This record gives sequence, C-alpha cells and structure tokens, in this order.
Amino acid sequence: MFDSLKDKLQSVFSGLGKRGALSEADVDAALREVRLALLDADVALPVVKNFMASIREQAVGATVLKSVRPDQQVIKIVHDGLVAMLGGEAEELKVDVTPPAVILMAGLQGSGKTTTAGKLALHLQNKHRKKVMLASLDMTRPAAREQLRALGEQAAAGILPESDSETPLQLARRALKMAQLKAYDVLVLDTAGRLSIDDALMTELREIKKETNPHEVLLVADALTGQDAVNTAKAFHDQVGVTGIVMTRLDGDARGGAALSMRQVTGCPVKLVGVGEKLDALEGFDPKRLAGRILDMGDVVALVEKAAESIAEEEAMRMAERMAKGKFDMNDFLTQLRQLQKMGGLGGLLGMLPGIGKMQKQIAAAGIDDSMIKRQEAIILSMTRKERVSVGLLNASRRKRIAAGSGTSVQEVNRLVKQYQDMARMMKKMGSKAGAAGLKALMGGGNPLAAAGEGGADSAALPDMASLQQQLGSGSNPLAGLGRGGLPGLGGLPGGKVGGPLGGLPPGPRRGRKK
Repeated sequence: MFDSLKDKLQSVFSGLGKRGALSEADVDAALREVRLALLDADVALPVVKNFMASIREQAVGATVLKSVRPDQQVIKIVHDGLVAMLGGEAEELKVDVTPPAVILMAGLQGSGKTTTAGKLALHLQNKHRKKVMLASLDMTRPAAREQLRALGEQAAAGILPESDSETPLQLARRALKMAQLKAYDVLVLDTAGRLSIDDALMTELREIKKETNPHEVLLVADALTGQDAVNTAKAFHDQVGVTGIVMTRLDGDARGGAALSMRQVTGCPVKLVGVGEKLDALEGFDPKRLAGRILDMGDVVALVEKAAESIAEEEAMRMAERMAKGKFDMNDFLTQLRQLQKMGGLGGLLGMLPGIGKMQKQIAAAGIDDSMIKRQEAIILSMTRKERVSVGLLNASRRKRIAAGSGTSVQEVNRLVKQYQDMARMMKKMGSKAGAAGLKALMGGGNPLAAAGEGGADSAALPDMASLQQQLGSGSNPLAGLGRGGLPGLGGLPGGKVGGPLGGLPPGPRRGRKK
C-alpha cells in the first residue's frame, strides 16, 4: 500500500545523502518534497500541516547541520514524526478483564466486518490464548450469519445459534448470557452495516452498546476508500463512541493516506490491521513498525515473529544441529522452501527487510515471485530419496527425468542444483569458527538489533558486509555471503551481481551468453 510513498521518500533521502553537509535551504527543499509525497499519498491536509510544522522545527536545528551524516538525522526526525502521526505507542485490545470481554464490531456494509470478526477470533485464540464466542446481530444482509458461522468453524470458535424471530438487541442479550454461562473469555458481536451512515444504524448500535456495555467498540474501516474512511470513522466516533479502529485491506494498492490520517483526525487509535484474505491475516498495529516500513527500514520484529509462528522449535533445533555438522541435503532445502512459504512467501518477507526498497526494480526485472518457489519444490519432489541425499548422482539422464516429472526444463534443474551446492558450501562454512565470527559480525557484535540502530530503525548502521565476506570466503560481491544462503530456501539474484540482506533469492531466467 505504501510503495509509492516509500519510493518518493527514498528519492528525497538519497538526494540528501550525496551532500557532505546540509544547509537550511537543503532541509527546506527536502521537507517540501516530503510534504508533496504525503499529499500525493492522500494524507489529510490538516495532518500534513501539523506533521510538517513539528518536524521542521527539529530538522533546522544545529544537531542536523553539524552531523556527520545529516541525511540520516533527517530520516530519524521524519521517522519520529510519522510515529507520532500514527499514534505513538501501540495500543492493545482490552481483553484481560473479568470475562466475558465484549467486543462490538461496527462499520459500513462492505468494509469487512464479518470477515474481520472471524480473523479476530483466531487472533485472540492464538495470540492471547482466549476462548472466543462469535455472535451475528446482522439481520439485514443475506447470508451474514452463515458467513460468520463458517468463519467461526474455521477458527474453532464458539457460535451463537441463529434465530430469525429475535431482534438484534434480543440476540445481543442472549449472546451475553450464553457467553457467561459457558465461560467464554471474549464475546465478539458482529453488527449490521449500511451502505451509508443513517439514523437507523446509529440508533441500533447505541441500543446494543447500552445493553452489552462492551469493553471495546471497534470500527472496521476499508483502507481502499481513502479519506472517506477517515470521515466515516469520525462520524461513528461522534455518534457511537469508538474505542479503536481496524483497518482492512492494508495489503491493497491504495495510497495509504487514510491509515496515516486516521489517528489524528478521529482521535481513535488504530489497533488492528487486515493484511490479507486468509483467516490469519490480522495483525496488531504498531506505529513504530509501520513507520519503519514506510521509510524502508524494514520490520525485523515482525519477521522474527512470523518465523517463530511458522517454524517449529524442534525442527529449528534439528536444522541447527545439521548445519553445525556441515550436513545439508535436498530434504533440508525442501524444508526451508516450505518454511518460506509459511512465512508469507517472498513478497511478505521482502517488505520486512531494511533497505530492500532500493532493490525492488531489480527484483521485479528478474521476474522473481512465489511461483518460482513452487517450481523449485516440484523439482525436488521429482527426485528419488537417494538423489535428494546425494546430489552427485544427478547425471544428465536423471536430470532429464526430473525435468519431465516436474514440468520444468533441464536448465532450471541445473540452476537449482547449483543453488543448492552454493548453500551447502555456505552452511559448511557457517559451522566453522570463521562462520561463527562472520555471524557475530552480522548481528552487530552479539546484539540482534544492534545492526539496525537504536530501536532497530536505522538501516544505515548495518554491519560491514565486506569484512563478513572475507570471513566467510565469498566471491567478489560483498553481499554474496548473504546472497547465497541466508534466509530459508533463497539463492542469489540473477548472475550473482546483486546480493542483499534477504539472504538469497531464487535465480531468474538465464540469458544467453556469447561464446
């Protein structure tokens, strides 16, 4: 969603980085470009004015003008301003109360209330270890209750039995009693929506709120509606009293201004964001982490969380032991490919890595996407057990058979084998003392977040990749050591010309060479 804004801000900061020192005129010109980028991203004008006033006061100070790297200081100031604009600290849902904690879902029709209710049930069960019950109070939209029941079954949550003879208010009373009797920790009430705000909708919501006394009133707003989502949120908050906002479709192609404006215009914190269609695609909203993504500083914390959720501890320990012994076969490679897919694929990982925005054009030109991971998986699955353990058995006829069985070409099989061999060599080096020293250098001397600066935000403070390359014995590319065996199942960019913190991407189509 924020790709356009990210690109424009990066161009501003890269221009600043070429200067040895900044004058006040340089700062003014840069901030003018930042202002235009925010307006182009559809951020509300009053929000942009407040934002620019707050950061300009800091950006023209003596600290910036005397800094060795003044462009980094400006990035820091803009980062802090974005965090303040987004609400400062992350706010958690109020579910640790005397059960049942009641959450009332509100919003216009089509904003994703029912889907979000199902996602919220799974989120509360997985993240907060709560026993959740879902209740549909939507008597207006056809099949709304059937949809919620299906989502509840997928999330293994309790469901209020349906009844066509009751009003939404009566359903809310019955849901509250059942949640109390069956000892549910959280009761999620999915209310009806309208195509636009009207008195009937607001009256119904106020009555339900008065009857159930919810701990949270969450407004579900569609990020793709732009500034209209901000206006809707303000109207709901004024008439009903909203305690938090859930932004849906934050993975879409909208310009993102609504998400940036929501907190300041409405005064309500954004607590959750929907980042996909799947039931587990709901995340807690953290202003610092979102600001880091917008400024291409990555979100290493989210990456670690995804890895912890997707990779079993026993499997990780087994892989670590094999790597320490220098053992790494095609079965291990296949395991890493599948772990990568569980973590959201290449697209999901790329958005969380610092500095990756500068490589997006090269990655797009190489045609790298998640379909390549599936093709690699198909190639490995077409091998016999012996071939996966001992790649040396793969002669020309075997490679032809594997290509035919996986629906790929012999050239693709050859590239995968070469990629595996590079990774196997890298794993063997990582098990040595030199590899341990290189890993320590990568992690900033032992602190996992030291390499990313204070709070993990400053991408300019990454470790010296040239020294790491020498320790691990990589090729001429200072990033090649990471580009061929870092994160699971990833090789290098085409031709090995571009490495990166991603730890290796699958190779793109090979161009013909001159003989």
